[in-house]
Amino acid sequence: MSLSEYVSLGRSGVRVSPLCLGAMTFGEDWGWGSTVEDSKKIIDRYIGLGGNFIDTANGYTKGHSEAIIGDHIGRHPSRRDRLVIATKFLTNMYRGDPNGGGAGRKSVIGACEQSLRRLKTDYIDLYWMHFWDRFTPIEETMRALDDLVRSGKVRYIGFSDTPAWKVAQAQISAILKGWTPLIALQLEYSLLERTIEGELIPAALEFGLGVTPWSPLRSGVLTGKYTRESAKTAKPGRGVFVTRAFSDEAFNVLDVLIEVAREAGTTPARAALAWVAQRPAVVSTIIGARTMEQLEDNLGSLEVKLNAEQIRKLDDASKPKLNFPHDFLGRVQAFAYNGATINGQPSPVNQASPANDEERY
Repeated sequence: MSLSEYVSLGRSGVRVSPLCLGAMTFGEDWGWGSTVEDSKKIIDRYIGLGGNFIDTANGYTKGHSEAIIGDHIGRHPSRRDRLVIATKFLTNMYRGDPNGGGAGRKSVIGACEQSLRRLKTDYIDLYWMHFWDRFTPIEETMRALDDLVRSGKVRYIGFSDTPAWKVAQAQISAILKGWTPLIALQLEYSLLERTIEGELIPAALEFGLGVTPWSPLRSGVLTGKYTRESAKTAKPGRGVFVTRAFSDEAFNVLDVLIEVAREAGTTPARAALAWVAQRPAVVSTIIGARTMEQLEDNLGSLEVKLNAEQIRKLDDASKPKLNFPHDFLGRVQAFAYNGATINGQPSPVNQASPANDEERY
């Protein structure tokens, strides 16, 4: 597979590369990240190999991430129009201003105008709600986004980091009211964060939403550069983004990942990315490369295809504990299907059911 083997993003007509270039590390304004020049080189390398999907947000590096993309891409219409540029609203850029962020109409439209200015473009291809704003009715947010689409300033919309029940409410509201529906979800997903498999992945499959995983390497932990021993004294530049994943359970998963990578003749990072790419509903995985070396290693994952046994090993090692009623529903399949095979999936026999017609009242 290559970056130019494009895929449809959810139930939509927009086509994107199987790996999305994440721009959270563009700019050094947070004390870590890529220089402006390195960011431009990473963009050029990605595009040169056929990549067409770049993801940023209004709050990344205090707005500098968007500005870097705008200066390098937005001011050149012929280059810009060949790309799918995604950004996000919700981050409050004005301390103490209650309307400076969030998902209310005032904030959504204001943030869009500011992102358009920084990106130096007339339109945003995919506009994400960065996370759920519990103080704003979802109908207000969806109507404001619909207005932006109708005005031509936004092409498609999606949600990031939002509960499945809220995603469902938003999508049903849009469908019933004739507003622009969501086409994608951006969610944290990796071998060390699989709990979205309980509600969010099934919701994405049900509503035809493409999933674009973020932090598929859990902030670098799944690259194998940290060990149980080095984790005790490690002081990564991204701080808690990395150290939050240090645990015995995480290193147990990493042990299996390293073993599988060795079997597959690849690196742990590439194997971890390949595992994510092969999950249900996943369309385009977001890679956040701070250096050219990291970009090249991540892009190498497109050449990796894990076999069924390798996937099973990683699945077993990283199996998550999901919320009720996930496990319960798995245990009661016999009551509904009673030994029948449906859509290729067999079910156990309900031993408490009548064995024949004579036993049935």
